[in-house]
Amino acid sequence: MLDRLEELEKRYIELSDKINDPDIISDNELWRKLMKEHSDITPVIEKYREYKQTMEAIGEAKEMLEDNSLDEDFRQLAKEELSENNKKIEEIKNELKVLLLPKDPNDEKNVIVEIRGGTGGDEAALFAGDLFRMYSRYAERQKWKIEIMSATESDAGGFKEIVFMINGKGAYSRFKYESGGHRVQRVPATESKGRIHTSAVTVAVLPEVEEVDVELDMNDVRIDVFRASGNGGQCVNTTDSAVRVTHIPTGIVVSCQDEKSQLKNKDKALKVLRAKLYDLELERQHSEVSAERKSQVGSGDRSEKMRTYNFPQGRVTDHRIGLTLYKLDSIMDGDIDEVMDALITSDQASKLANLEQV
Repeated sequence: MLDRLEELEKRYIELSDKINDPDIISDNELWRKLMKEHSDITPVIEKYREYKQTMEAIGEAKEMLEDNSLDEDFRQLAKEELSENNKKIEEIKNELKVLLLPKDPNDEKNVIVEIRGGTGGDEAALFAGDLFRMYSRYAERQKWKIEIMSATESDAGGFKEIVFMINGKGAYSRFKYESGGHRVQRVPATESKGRIHTSAVTVAVLPEVEEVDVELDMNDVRIDVFRASGNGGQCVNTTDSAVRVTHIPTGIVVSCQDEKSQLKNKDKALKVLRAKLYDLELERQHSEVSAERKSQVGSGDRSEKMRTYNFPQGRVTDHRIGLTLYKLDSIMDGDIDEVMDALITSDQASKLANLEQV
């Protein structure tokens, strides 16, 4: 690990010189590329330099303890400093191991979230609406922008399906563990006998991908236009503004009618299609990885029951990591950092364990 850190520090110094070189600054594309690399390794180098400073302090404290001419008070101070820095160095080592884990190239990207009502009929659609509000409130807390791509409302309220994008740096790194089955246990408003019903909603989380990330042959795409329905302003039922995009080789269908402009709806639908095709390829790659190397947090399989929201008990349980929190109200209001942090920590621990086995 230390050899790798030494090499990284040399590269960091080299990059620091290059990004201040007038010849490189004049080449915008190269300068941006080098700036990104510099930014990516800066946290590692800062932590590594803290490691070296702490090791120097440990060495100085040991020298003081070996000096028999020092009085007892100084020796006691040296012992305390040595003890504190020994603890600190172990913490820094663990932090460095996490920083050196391979980065997910999608972590900094915007995210597309798709929520679908599953078993439970109207109650599932209502809970899909609740989850959309939860994620929206979380995004607002992060000062991220939300953009609805498409939505099919339920007559009883909520959504049969809603697809939306969250624009914000690092959005995917926070949301990527939300994929899977979300189960709700509560008494529906229409239940006269007070019986608890269990309903399910599936969530798919996709990183936004650029055209260069996915090779999309438009000859493989069929685009149909139709009149939008539901709430949408003057253009609803008067113009063919809604767009349905079908990817013929895979059978993936994406519809969008949120915008009044057919062109904007087409652009949104193609964004979602590219994200789905990218996710399909990632899924294929993941299936080739042996089961013991997969993250303990879970694969994000849509059928996986990954979280339960129990309203009578005010409880939220994430089954992948065995986390239970009795703060359902605040979680449903978007206070989900504690859950996300625990999932990230568990995933990092799993990856570290896998690295140590190699």
